[in-house]
Amino acid sequence: MKKIFMFLAVAGLMTFSANVASAQDQENAAPAAEQAAEEAVAPAEPVTDLFAGSGEEVPLHQALKTKFIEGGAGFMSLVLICLILGLALAIERILYLAFSKTNTQKLLAKVEDALKEGGVEKAKEVCRNTRGPVASIFYQGLLRMDQGVDVVEKTIVNYGGVQMSLMESGLSWISLFIAIAPSLGFLGTVIGMIQAFDAIQAAGDISPNVVAGGMKVALITTVGGLIVAMILQVFYNYILAKIDSLTIDMEDSSIRFVDLITKYNK
Repeated sequence: MKKIFMFLAVAGLMTFSANVASAQDQENAAPAAEQAAEEAVAPAEPVTDLFAGSGEEVPLHQALKTKFIEGGAGFMSLVLICLILGLALAIERILYLAFSKTNTQKLLAKVEDALKEGGVEKAKEVCRNTRGPVASIFYQGLLRMDQGVDVVEKTIVNYGGVQMSLMESGLSWISLFIAIAPSLGFLGTVIGMIQAFDAIQAAGDISPNVVAGGMKVALITTVGGLIVAMILQVFYNYILAKIDSLTIDMEDSSIRFVDLITKYNK
């Protein structure tokens, strides 16, 4: 599952990069064509506002491409990679946790009926045919039924920790991307400020036109990094909430399973 999402993430990144490169070429070629067209149709008197009252709106995807290019392809590509990889891992975790959800009430009833009808082997078969961490914990407990209730209880506790680790797998990478994305944005901000001061030094004059380029790069990279971090943070907190819900369900069902085993042994 992880390999599939990583492949989709890389494919999406390559597609977006190709679109950005095409858009950049079009923007580089557009000024000359626009200038020639304006010279051909421009009236004799100067026009001060070309877009006033036109009502035209730039499409969202086109605006995002423009800001991506203006922010600098290097740093914005790194920020975009953090977003794609982080989303791929987050979606993989969400699907994994969704498939891990089990109706514990129904499972306990099936295990109890199996113990009454066919004994431990029948209960093991029920757990093997049920997906999710709760069924796996029950199965590990049933494997040690002959060693006593105390051993079964310790086994359930230990294997519950293993299942917790499996559910939390990949979260450290998502938290890493949450931290790296704004850091890359701030790094772009610093570099943009350095470019602005270099331009001021080269021009020997502090004017808005000289400073605007570097400042624009600085602000766009910062905004991009913060947006990526906020998006991934929402997914991260949602995953944590799902894990907490599954953990509570596992603990509650494990207690009832031990009571069931104790009753069966008696």
